[in-house]
Amino acid sequence: MKTTNPNSSSKNNSFEPEQFLYLTTRGRKSGLPREIEIWFTYRDGRFYLIAEYPTSNWLQNLQADPDAQVRVGEKKFAARARLISPETEPELHRAISDLSREKYGWGEGTVVQLEQVAVTNENK
Repeated sequence: MKTTNPNSSSKNNSFEPEQFLYLTTRGRKSGLPREIEIWFTYRDGRFYLIAEYPTSNWLQNLQADPDAQVRVGEKKFAARARLISPETEPELHRAISDLSREKYGWGEGTVVQLEQVAVTNENK
């Protein structure tokens, strides 16, 4: 029987069955959109990614420009990324690593939070 982690938001989480998130960043050198398929976890209304290596291109792109586009399941939205430091936010870092281990059997690396941002009508 599967139990729900009390640190997760998997109760009524429509994203739980999804295995991948599609992240579009802006290339830090080219300025062109770059899309990747990546594992994710979801907690308290935010999506989390883990970069295995600090040299991952998508991570470096987000460090240069934290604005991104996200697609997961049928949902698409603009997001802003921020790194979760194990030194300044150890509980959150540990919780996300644990959620990733539960879901994928792996959870080591740089944790990145993606938070949905409001879209204005200016650019429509």
